[in-house]
Amino acid sequence: MPLRLAALAILFATLFIAGCAAPIRASDVNGVEATVWQGRLAIRMDPESPTSEAQSFSASFELTGTPSAGQLNLLTPIGSTAAALSWSPGSAVMSAQGQQRHFESLNVLIQQAVGTDIPVSALFAWLAGTPMSTAGWTADLTQHAQGRITARRTTPLPGAELRLILDK
Repeated sequence: MPLRLAALAILFATLFIAGCAAPIRASDVNGVEATVWQGRLAIRMDPESPTSEAQSFSASFELTGTPSAGQLNLLTPIGSTAAALSWSPGSAVMSAQGQQRHFESLNVLIQQAVGTDIPVSALFAWLAGTPMSTAGWTADLTQHAQGRITARRTTPLPGAELRLILDK
């Protein structure tokens, strides 16, 4: 019985500590320290016409790097990698289902992966809690301290909404 109690206490302490964790720091391939963001994202695209339906995409994610060089892993509900997106100057690659696809730019890669454009530079700023204006998008950072970010694209149509819930 004392062994079970000790194991339960260790499990509780581990979950408690993990629940209070902030974004972690890690070294990227160039030895430069970068923040790793983890959580869940959901994207909803408004219908393109009155007769079509809204489209949505959601996944857990791990993001590291900067707008110019980084990696975004999209995870399945059981935690395996559904797709790995990586980019650097002159390169944008998506690895999924054992295949690699190369794209002409990060914007084209993001469009292909999630179904709509996302302002990557602004996204990194929003994750850091910094308001950043970008054409057509409005971000709500009022719940950033609670790990929640919402951004809405109103132009160009169709509109889109990006929701992020960060692991803390």
